[in-house]
Amino acid sequence: MLRIAGHSHTTARRAPRRLLAATAAFLSLSFTGAALPHSVAAATEPTGDSVSVTPASPQVPAGVTAGVAVFDRQTGTFTEQLDPAATFRSASVVKLLIALDFLWNRSPDTVPAADRTRLDVMLRSSQDAAANHYWSAYGGPAIVERMVTRLGLADTAPPPAAYEGYWGYTAMSARDTVKTYRHILESAPAPVRDFIMERLRQSTRCASDTFDQHFGIAAAFDRPWAVKQGWSGRYAKGNCGSVGTTAARGIDASPPLVRRRG
Repeated sequence: MLRIAGHSHTTARRAPRRLLAATAAFLSLSFTGAALPHSVAAATEPTGDSVSVTPASPQVPAGVTAGVAVFDRQTGTFTEQLDPAATFRSASVVKLLIALDFLWNRSPDTVPAADRTRLDVMLRSSQDAAANHYWSAYGGPAIVERMVTRLGLADTAPPPAAYEGYWGYTAMSARDTVKTYRHILESAPAPVRDFIMERLRQSTRCASDTFDQHFGIAAAFDRPWAVKQGWSGRYAKGNCGSVGTTAARGIDASPPLVRRRG
């Protein structure tokens, strides 16, 4: 199993700066390059964003296809980029778009208690049943299409026609993940921002499907941090349940393994 993060488990855990980090990686046992196609304009600079002149390029192990974008909100620049426009299956990272879509014209304080409960467990513990509810009730792929327009996402696309019921097949890039977080932190109404970020800061170690979702940022840094993780493929359940393999509903259950962090 591959853990893609700037840092792995170490004895010296570091305190995070105000960085937005988005990483997606695709591991194949025999080849690389099987990520979803790049957008036509696979530029290293998102339109309208300020970027550093020479952002660092992170090192990626052989056999891995990765897209990386690290944005420093204090300086307004990208500090690290690697194929930031490359698209990958979003897996559960799309739950950010699902939550934003539902809350677009709603205040978290006024939604029914049942929805607050669903959103809470979807964002904190990545519950698939909650995502399935919103995907079915609010248009499925239309959710992604609405959010692409609203946030000005350059690379994000809904699942292919044959997989419209699978929200995890939504395509996202590292730079669009950064743009999504910047919307939450800088543009969303304060009640929406606080509702979402509070739950991402309270991310449970064990996801609802028993997967250990504290990899990447959550493994490398001391709290406080806020993450929405995503994983796809056939994988061990980690130390949150019995050893074995499982496949999260809404995403492809066949190898290779895709892990995303945001």
